[in-house]
Amino acid sequence: MASILTRATADALTDPPVEKPGRKRRRRGILPFSAWHLLLMPVAIIFALPLVQMVLTSFMTDADINSFPPKFIPRSINFGGYVGFFTDTPAARWLVNTTIVATIAVVSHLVLCSLAGYGYARLKFRGRNLGFFAIVGTIMIPVQLLMIPTYVMFSKIGVVDTLAAAFIPWLTSAFGIFLMRQFFLSLPKELEEAATIDGCSTLGVFWRVVLPLAKPALATLAIFTLLNSWNDLIWPLVAINNQDNFTLQVGLTTFQGTRRTQWSLLMAGNVVATMPLIIGFIAAQRQFVATMTFSGLKG
Repeated sequence: MASILTRATADALTDPPVEKPGRKRRRRGILPFSAWHLLLMPVAIIFALPLVQMVLTSFMTDADINSFPPKFIPRSINFGGYVGFFTDTPAARWLVNTTIVATIAVVSHLVLCSLAGYGYARLKFRGRNLGFFAIVGTIMIPVQLLMIPTYVMFSKIGVVDTLAAAFIPWLTSAFGIFLMRQFFLSLPKELEEAATIDGCSTLGVFWRVVLPLAKPALATLAIFTLLNSWNDLIWPLVAINNQDNFTLQVGLTTFQGTRRTQWSLLMAGNVVATMPLIIGFIAAQRQFVATMTFSGLKG
């Protein structure tokens, strides 16, 4: 009798409790998704409407675009805006220039900002905090105040009206250094100390240990840099006058005038300029979200 009671007690302790169907149904809720989606879906639709309208307008003719009342859906698919965008203008050249500027900006940010951020996070040298706060303080300076001295400096070194004038300001940024430093500070020092004990140099620790853990932060920095450098308009508009050196955003301004605007070409150009950014964000959104929750250690 005692053995039977002991066996029953052991089975009761090892077997998981059986939940009632009603209780499980109440825990899941009535909706198959989170209740926050009821708020987020209308907001997402509101933000997506201008993009959808831009894409639909790019397939309209100028007569349909200028008609009243305005049409949201084109009567027929017309590729005249895209054909004119690539045949009547050096749009392919503008796209190549923008790709060059964005690529150089992303690569240089990943290299220089990660090195500087790691130095300010881990290396000890005199004036480290003062130098870091001086760099971060430049974020508060408006870009408009820097245009004239930057233009004078670029004019003296002979890069005005060249493509180099568009990508040199994007070689590094205070925001990128700040982002990488804050991420490196969140990593546990024990990982680096273990690599140092195994005979790894400072640069080896950075390359073999720190950078593999910093992939989420690097992806986030790449997204922000790509977005800002691709959409940069004010500075290239000031520093570049040669049409062959225009970026895509500067080239799109040539379709707008005080008396006439080529809406079909402008909408087609906006679609061409926007799609790479959307594709890049979709490809790296997991890394972007992981930056907010990455802890450096698992288990």
